[in-house]
Amino acid sequence: MEASALESSSKFRLKLHWQVAAALVLAVIAGTTLGQHAWFINGCDFVGSLFLNALKMVVVPLIMASIIHALLGLADGKALGRMGSRAMIYYLSTCLMAVLIGLAMVNLIHPGVIDGVPAGDRLGLTAGSDDIRARLGNHGLGDIVGVFQRMVPPNLIEAAASGNLIGIVFFSLLYGYFASRLPVELADSQRRFWGAVRSTMLGITGLVILTAPLGVFALVSKTVAATGWDAIRPLALFFVTVLGGLAIQMLVGLGLTLKLIARVSPWRHLQAMSPALLTAFSSSTSAGTLPLTMDCLQNRAGVSARVTSFVLPLGSAINLDGSALYECVVAMFLAQAYGIELSFATQFVIVLMAVLTSMGVAGIPSASLVAISVILGAIGLPLEGLGVILAVDRVLDMCRTAVNVYGDSCATVVIARLEGETGILQAPSVPGA
Repeated sequence: MEASALESSSKFRLKLHWQVAAALVLAVIAGTTLGQHAWFINGCDFVGSLFLNALKMVVVPLIMASIIHALLGLADGKALGRMGSRAMIYYLSTCLMAVLIGLAMVNLIHPGVIDGVPAGDRLGLTAGSDDIRARLGNHGLGDIVGVFQRMVPPNLIEAAASGNLIGIVFFSLLYGYFASRLPVELADSQRRFWGAVRSTMLGITGLVILTAPLGVFALVSKTVAATGWDAIRPLALFFVTVLGGLAIQMLVGLGLTLKLIARVSPWRHLQAMSPALLTAFSSSTSAGTLPLTMDCLQNRAGVSARVTSFVLPLGSAINLDGSALYECVVAMFLAQAYGIELSFATQFVIVLMAVLTSMGVAGIPSASLVAISVILGAIGLPLEGLGVILAVDRVLDMCRTAVNVYGDSCATVVIARLEGETGILQAPSVPGA
């Protein structure tokens, strides 16, 4: 809700997705007509770098506040503890499923390779593959052990400064868990503090995202100036890869989860959630859609307020299947475009980072770009690739936000059924079913 307030602050301002669309059109025109001028390229470099730096600036406080605030929202009691355990297991399982689907799709389609040649030149990626290989180094089983070692950083400030997000997420989970078990007065003060930090960071992140049209213009203009129309084909394959993965996760993975575990009709659930899904798709904000999602679950799907008010807010903060899938595909796509063959250990790092970073991505437009920048840095790929995917990010953001919201709703239904609730997604509860 905080981010959507920024986006709708002026009645006379175009909606963000129309601004980005206009920026794309103008970027193509400007890159084609002014691409030969050094002053134009240098200006685009400057503005694009500022935009990317602003995204990285909000990473640590945004993710810490989101996770801690979500855990501080948990109430005491054995029933809620049981629900919390079940919810966390469900979140991790479906998120891992989404990332593995994305990994399989990108390895099957190879969108970053065109006619057997890495698409880096077509996309205007300037970093050399030899330099990137040197940064990647020789990864082995030791790297997998290192991932778990970085989960417990000896210096939290150093971990934040170096972008060790695994350590930040792990510390945030521990902090939120134990802070929620403080005496009532202390827990309330912690809840208010981290709620204020989260709201503040959502506002700052929303402000950064509002500059996305300018960032898109700068980054895409540079790409068009350098490559012309050669970038269209690999981006189209990337677009299809992401959409295919999201469709499989939503219709097959989550559909089977509803059918086999919750034993309810996936079609009825899709009908019940349609208002929330359409709103999520059009607004690209799962946080702003949360009240409508809650209303659909309670009044259309028949889930109790007890389960909905507990599982759904937690899921909106840490259960982002679509975002996790997207982050994995982006990292693999850019590695293919650079001509880098990633080892099993490096792909494992991507999977793990996608799962963990998605837990801290706020439900606001394009916030996955923040997590993607961290993943690219963790595996040694340059951030210039973000400028390429921005050309199609907005539409894909709309799609993955809908999947995020659908995944949260599925989690709520599954937990409610495991808690013994009946009458969920029966015909009288779903208008038009």
